[in-house]
Amino acid sequence: MASMKKTPDASSGGRAERRSRPRRRVLKGAIIHFNKGYGALECVVRNLSENGARLAFGETTAVPPAFDLKIAGDETVRAANVRWRTPDSVGVSLA
Repeated sequence: MASMKKTPDASSGGRAERRSRPRRRVLKGAIIHFNKGYGALECVVRNLSENGARLAFGETTAVPPAFDLKIAGDETVRAANVRWRTPDSVGVSLA
């Protein structure tokens, strides 16, 4: 079993850290594309690592379980899968 460490920041709520790579705090605009490119939603990337991110939305009920993520200032589009969800944020794993 992988070791778990406690994170000191308030965003974790005292929960054990389960990420395989550390994330850095960012504040970047992004767009998610889904439904074969016919659907799109704007969001804000709040933290980011090479294999995951936390995305903030006004509300998350319309966010599908899998989509393509385009971050402003980044030329690549990455496939994302939702790992957890709150009313205003989603955590995603990135391919």
